[in-house]
Parts: sequence; structure tokens; C-alpha cells
Amino acid sequence: MRRAAVALVAIVSVAVLPSVTLAKSTRPDATVSLSGKSVAAGVGFSWGKGTLHYKGKSYPFSVDGLSVGDVGASSITATGNVYHLKSVHDFNGQYTAVSAGATAGGGGGAASMRNANGVVMNLKATTRGVELKAGVDGIKVTVEK
Repeated sequence: MRRAAVALVAIVSVAVLPSVTLAKSTRPDATVSLSGKSVAAGVGFSWGKGTLHYKGKSYPFSVDGLSVGDVGASSITATGNVYHLKSVHDFNGQYTAVSAGATAGGGGGAASMRNANGVVMNLKATTRGVELKAGVDGIKVTVEK
């Protein structure tokens, strides 16, 4: 089981990190802010709401996610940049993230995520609660109508 988890992290890293590195060297197409909660005991669940700021307009969106290797509970607020966004529709979808961090009381972290449309989100987060995290995250982002 542990070998499978390590292999999965390696595969996702190879797929995601080149686009994340490229995104850091270009100007963002949009920005995001979000807040949410997570609860985990090996496999975790997260949910939240956010706002996409794109071409002078604000678009609310929801976040639902699944994580592997988490233990604990926390709340999160995050802001970040969005790259390779050609339309609001492209923001929707399943994002895969590679991240690691630990929170005890309050802390911060960063995550880089990419969806099938090539959209990259780089987030800086502040968390509250107690949570240990190591692994691959997947979240579904849906722009609300």
C-alpha cells in the first residue's frame, strides 16, 4: 500500500510540476480566494466556496475534494494565481495537486494544482486546527451559475 502511494505521488509530480514551473514564470490570467473545511482519518474530505476574479468580473465557485494520507480536521483560507485560463468554462473540472504540510493550531502551506483543461492554480493557504498531510489531493471546482 505504501509503495503504491509513493508511486502515485511520483507519477502525479511528473505530470503536474512542469506546468506549475511554467506558470510561475508567466503573468497570471486570474486570481482566486477561497475558504473551506476538511476532515480526515487516512482518507479526507474537504469542501468550500471561493471567488474567481477574471477579466474584471467575479465568479463564485464551489470546491469538493478528496485527499489521501490526511489525519485531523482544519479550516482553510487561501488566495492564489490562475494561469492558462482562456475562458471561465475552462476553470471548471477536477484538479490534481501535489502538496505536503502540517498544521497544529495555525499554519500555512502552498499547493499547485492543474486540471484537464491545462488551467493551473497556485495557492497560498492559512489553516487552523490539527492536521497532518502528505500525499496527493484531488478537488472538483465548479463555477456557480
